[in-house]
Amino acid sequence: MSRPDDKPEVQAKRLCVLKFGSSVLEREEDYPKVVAEIYRHVRDGEKVVAVVSALAGETDALLAQAHRVGGNAAPDGLVARLARVGELQSAALLSLALSKAGLRACTLDPHEMALVAEGSPLDSNLAGLDSESVWARINENDAVVVPGFIADHAEHGVVTLGRGGTDLSAVFFADRLNAHRVRLVKDVDGVYDQDPARNARAERFSQMSYAEAEEASSGLIQVKAIHAADEKDVLIEVAALGSLEATTIARLPAAKSCPPRSERLKVALLGCGSVGGGVLQLLLAQPELFQVGPVLVRTPVQHNENVVFTQSLDDALADDPDVVIELVGGTELAADAIHSALARGAQVVTANKAALARHWDSLHACAARHGGGLRFSAAVGGGAPIIETLRRITGGVVSVEGVMNGTCNYLLSRLAEGWTFEDALRAAQRLGFAEADPTADVDGHDAADKLTVLAREAFGIALQPALVPKASLSDLQPRAALEALERGEVLKQVGRVRLLPDGSVEAEVQLASLPLDHPLAAARDEENRFLVTDSAGNVHDVFGKGAGRWPTATAVFADVMDAQRALLGRRPVVGEKSVRLRA
Repeated sequence: MSRPDDKPEVQAKRLCVLKFGSSVLEREEDYPKVVAEIYRHVRDGEKVVAVVSALAGETDALLAQAHRVGGNAAPDGLVARLARVGELQSAALLSLALSKAGLRACTLDPHEMALVAEGSPLDSNLAGLDSESVWARINENDAVVVPGFIADHAEHGVVTLGRGGTDLSAVFFADRLNAHRVRLVKDVDGVYDQDPARNARAERFSQMSYAEAEEASSGLIQVKAIHAADEKDVLIEVAALGSLEATTIARLPAAKSCPPRSERLKVALLGCGSVGGGVLQLLLAQPELFQVGPVLVRTPVQHNENVVFTQSLDDALADDPDVVIELVGGTELAADAIHSALARGAQVVTANKAALARHWDSLHACAARHGGGLRFSAAVGGGAPIIETLRRITGGVVSVEGVMNGTCNYLLSRLAEGWTFEDALRAAQRLGFAEADPTADVDGHDAADKLTVLAREAFGIALQPALVPKASLSDLQPRAALEALERGEVLKQVGRVRLLPDGSVEAEVQLASLPLDHPLAAARDEENRFLVTDSAGNVHDVFGKGAGRWPTATAVFADVMDAQRALLGRRPVVGEKSVRLRA
């Protein structure tokens, strides 16, 4: 692999502000749902500022505590200092949950971004923000999490923004950071002309003006937030978790649309190992969306989760599931299972790059013939959304290269610290990064399979993984990684596929010694990183954790949610792909 003199140019991403209030964050177990929502936006090419409220009831409990201890005449400034605790805690917890899922995330408290307000301690209005410092952290992360409802004040020190103040925070951040939209994620999928919980015939607005929103959304959106959005011409979307549809609030005439169907989908999970167990937890956390059928495993008696387990593929598919998630591993058995599911017209989600590499044509033909779908975001990159990035690029791709095997990257990171190969491998297996038989990872077969999938996605060209030249970690000299570090370099397993002038592709899996300032050198431990060069010479940098239970399970579940939206006919409405409305 050549050693470039300069770092490639990284393409800027759009910014979306997402707001999560206590109607969505009711308890600690809700953070993974919010993570899934944020990840959906990240893999769609957006940077995210997440504005969060305290967990449900937390602020009320703190206010009650303030009055119990301080009495009815407790100074408002001191009450505000106590009330902020719930928001600060929630922001930190969400960042922890995002990191667990493999996203780059950080939390900024008000004083770290000069978020200041004016007015009374318990009902202030936002007035200032150090946008440059916030953008510096946005550029370093996938998501920046900030507490809503609170800010700093020159006189009072700490203030709150009144009931529903997190809505105001979200609109303020969208304006000051020039986000293309702010999405208020609520417990309803938009604004209705009547309460849909009380009237099943209530009609949902697809779009409306700010004045109409103020009248129709009483209690749903803070009035101060609507006024601020109107003044600054900030496009607001009101939506539920996981929904593509939203009510768009802007300088638009009112229009109504039919709400999406609400229906539990039948899901079959094939495999319940490290990743499958994580996916099962995510499915069971949303019983209103998914009904989990018998889970296919080798040894049912070893599992005690609150579902049925089976050794029979026929039993797992007997109830004609809407969505089938294949995580059994291997190649031929997995391919047979995917074929069986697709032949029934199911939406299939898999992370199996080996089955895809060897059976791409037949699997896609089967999906087309029977009206099913095949989704495989996690098959390459784990939590790094490389597949989605390739699909978004217009004008064509000329090359893809990357550190694309989290197990090998973890091993090389440990070798650079002086570990023996055997000790590093045992640690990788203990952490769930490496299989009991690590041959596919160590010898480059896994990376070659991934290059095959990338060649299909980037160029539409078949590539035989067996013909891809590969270098094996087992051929490394014991001190090779340490010696590279002593030279100011780092040793990486790098896969590359590129389009040649004659229309063919060239691919290889190398062990490359990269300068420390090379973008691929920044991948640590189980991380993956890709560089995609488009036909205009722009380089797109894609990052994420490529191994481990939760990063991969999060990517698989994102595909499951895509399948759910497709099956229920949910489609974008006005505002979903629009840019911010500016004069």
